Amino acid sequence: MNNEREELIHRINQTQRALARLFAQQHQSPLFTSNLTLRQLKVIMLLSINGSASGQDLAHDLGVGLGTVTGIVDRLVAHGLVSRHEDPHDRRVRRVELTPAGTRLIEEINNAGVEQYRRIMDHLDTETLRALDQVTRTIHTVAGNLARNEHDTPAHR
Repeated sequence: MNNEREELIHRINQTQRALARLFAQQHQSPLFTSNLTLRQLKVIMLLSINGSASGQDLAHDLGVGLGTVTGIVDRLVAHGLVSRHEDPHDRRVRRVELTPAGTRLIEEINNAGVEQYRRIMDHLDTETLRALDQVTRTIHTVAGNLARNEHDTPAHR
């Protein structure tokens, strides 16, 4: 890679970090107002992506033991954010899924970021928005291609 590309990548990364710090300083995100631990948030996010999961699935995804997952899920059940139910295909397995309150929390987290970006975009001129649209579409395409390539590698089969 040439020096200009490296410098551009470095500047973009620095700007993204600075923007994230600005957003974090506003403390408006439910990430800052909830009393959930990082592992509890990870479980909620995994469930929002996958729909439901077994304790074994969550333990694998989090890289922890089943006992640890049980404690995390117990606390999330107590918060009313997830529920447990019997797997319809295997009665020995208990599945965990988001409750409506858990779904609302994920939506609030996602919407907080979208609202912050929307406020910024409201102050950009049309030409800048066109350029941003093109760049974000390109980033999305590349990210999708990379994800598919990673999924198709022997380690992920």
